[in-house]
Amino acid sequence: MPVVVETIAGLRSQLRQAKAHAASEGPARPRVALVPTMGALHEGHMALVERAQERAEIVVVSIFVNPLQFGASEDLDRYPRTVESDVERLRAHGVQLVFAPTLSEVYPAGDLPTKVTAGDIGDLYEGRSRRGHFDGVLTVVAKLLHIVNPDTVVFGKKDAQQVFLVKRMIADLNFDVQVATVPTVREDDGLALSSRNRFLDARERIAARALPRALEAAESSADRGPDAVLAAAQSVLTGDTAVQLDYLQVVNPATFLPVDDNHHGPALVLVAARVGDTRLIDNATIHLG
Repeated sequence: MPVVVETIAGLRSQLRQAKAHAASEGPARPRVALVPTMGALHEGHMALVERAQERAEIVVVSIFVNPLQFGASEDLDRYPRTVESDVERLRAHGVQLVFAPTLSEVYPAGDLPTKVTAGDIGDLYEGRSRRGHFDGVLTVVAKLLHIVNPDTVVFGKKDAQQVFLVKRMIADLNFDVQVATVPTVREDDGLALSSRNRFLDARERIAARALPRALEAAESSADRGPDAVLAAAQSVLTGDTAVQLDYLQVVNPATFLPVDDNHHGPALVLVAARVGDTRLIDNATIHLG
């Protein structure tokens, strides 16, 4: 079984022991990889674990439902908490260390006066719909990076805006860590794996397939420019009244700003929608022109 640690001091102690053991059997300086999660693990998370295991001798998976990244009207209380089954899944994948801190361990004062701010891009797309979300994400990621001090941190490309902002924070604040990313893992019907998919009923699940189908339509129109891409995706998303579109945008991956009309080259199509009471996001890389 993985060693499950709830305190920062306990995790650092376990890491020292794990490094000493790994050094006795392999490289003098064992590498550490961190996979930050909020639990409710699925095969998408396991793909992150597998990438971490490729990059390091010691893998730490954190499980912490971070209240700072939830707004007042969001589903913090509803978010699934399945630590026992999560640990069992991680055991089957050979994970050594699980950091599952309590709220008071991460935020001893109940609040955190000092926070990382995501800046201009943090207020767009997801940030416009979820005010303060990315400030909360970056703050907890920064804390985890200081606590674990990994060589690599692993994220999924499904959360494309999060990945962009984490990379920018790491560069701006001179964290000594590499970011590894893993392509979006999808279910057989094309829906991106998400811990929130379990909230969809049978009818909503069918409707939710509009998101990956919209991205496919966007890609098929990429040679005709960004307006055609948006029109093609929009036509799919408006075909089912159960899908309430939040945003649909084509952005430059280098800046995360909307592409110019004459943009040629890689671009990201971002989409978010509410299906019933469940909010879903997805994205796809296309090549304009």
